[in-house]
This record gives sequence, C-alpha cells and structure tokens, in this order.
Amino acid sequence: MIEGFLRGLRQPEYVHVLLNPLPVYGLLISWIGLIVALILKSRRAQITALILVLVTSLSAWPAFEFGEEGYDRVLAMTDEDGHAWLDEHMHRAEKFIYVFYALAALSAAAIVIPFKWPKSSMPLAISVLLLGATAFGVATHIAYAGGRIRHREFRNEPAPPIRLQEEQEH
Repeated sequence: MIEGFLRGLRQPEYVHVLLNPLPVYGLLISWIGLIVALILKSRRAQITALILVLVTSLSAWPAFEFGEEGYDRVLAMTDEDGHAWLDEHMHRAEKFIYVFYALAALSAAAIVIPFKWPKSSMPLAISVLLLGATAFGVATHIAYAGGRIRHREFRNEPAPPIRLQEEQEH
C-alpha cells in the first residue's frame, strides 16, 4: 500500500489530484474560520485563519504546476469530450491562478501590517474575506471543468470546444 502511494508521488497527475482540494475546500474552511474570528473580534483567531488562508491559497501554485506536468498523461487517458474538458480546465487555471497569488499576498499583509498599524487589522481581514470569496468562486469554476475530464457521470452538458494550441499559448 505504501509502495503504491510512493509510486504515485512520482506521477505529477497523481500529486495534482492529491493537492487540488486544498485551494478549494481548504480555502472554504479557512474563509469560514476568518468569518468566525471577525465575529469574535479575536486578533489571535484572525491570525490563525489568515495563516490558513495563506497556506491554502499558496497551495494553488503546486497544484497548478503538477497539473501542467501531468497534462500529457491525462490527455492520453481521455476520450474526446475529456480532452475538451481538460483543455478548458487548463485554460481556466492559467487564467485565474493569479487570484490565488493575490490572496496569498493580501493575507500575508493582513498578518504583518497590523503589528505596525493595529487599526488596519479589520479592513485588511475584510479585504481577505472578500478576495477569499472570489478565489473560492474561481476555484470551483476551475474544479468544475476538472471534474469532467475523466468522470463521465458528471458530464451533464456538452463539452466545450477543444482549444487550438496557438490559442492556449496566448
């Protein structure tokens, strides 16, 4: 069992599947934690939630990188509709990955800046909350296409058109 898991860690598409829930479900849980921290008006709870937002938003980067590395292997396993969904998933990830980077930077700022300027704590935390909601929406948008690559049972609409290679590079 452990040998199979370790073998899987050498396959980028497998690592992508392991990591991709973090920027979705992890971000949702940390976002809820931040709401609770704001309601409680607890700076310690805010810092904890902000650290979780930081970690889960940063986790989008390795999920993205391993997804790109595993593209060809996953493509070889898909049917034509799966190919279209894979391209759509990749296009969405490439287009929106920067939202996660912005959220990570903002959450880091919301942790550090209030040490110097305590009154900035609430506006920064609320900003993280708003951008976090946007990032969660983006994450579900990306994941929606990703779930249809190999899971035919989730394909309840026509596949998007397959993107041309030139269009993907721009």
